Amino acid sequence: MPLPRGMLLCLGVVLMISAGAVTLGFGLARQSAPLFALGLFLCMGGVALMVSGICIAMRNLQGAVPGHSLLHPRTGTRFSPQQALAIQRRLDRIRREMSEDSVTRAPEPEEPPLPSTPPPWTMEPPPSYDTVMKSQQGEQL
Repeated sequence: MPLPRGMLLCLGVVLMISAGAVTLGFGLARQSAPLFALGLFLCMGGVALMVSGICIAMRNLQGAVPGHSLLHPRTGTRFSPQQALAIQRRLDRIRREMSEDSVTRAPEPEEPPLPSTPPPWTMEPPPSYDTVMKSQQGEQL
C-alpha cells in the first residue's frame, strides 16, 4: 500500500535535512569520501520522495481547485452518463438513417442514349475558300 502524500513529504524533508547534516558536517569536515557519497545519496532519495509526494498531492487536488487549468481536465471533455447515453443513441440513429438511405435510394434516371446516326444537315454548305478570298479582294479595292 503506498504511503500517504503527507508522509512522503515529511520523509523527503527529513531525508534532505539528514543528508545535509551528513554531507556538510561529517563528509566535508573530515574529508571523508564515503560519508560525502552517503549524504548525496540520502539527498537524492529525499528529493525523489518530495517530488513523488507533490505529484500525488497535485493529482488529488483536481476537484479541490476549481478553474485551474493545470489541475483538472479541460472543460467539455467529460460527459455525464445520461449525456453519454443520449449522444450514443443519437449517433446510432444517424447511422441507421444513413444506411437505410443508401439501401433504399432509387437509381437516378439516366440520360436518353444518343442516336446512332447524326441528324440530317439542314444548313447550306459554307462558301469555298476561293469565293471568300475573291469577295474580300473585291471589298478592299
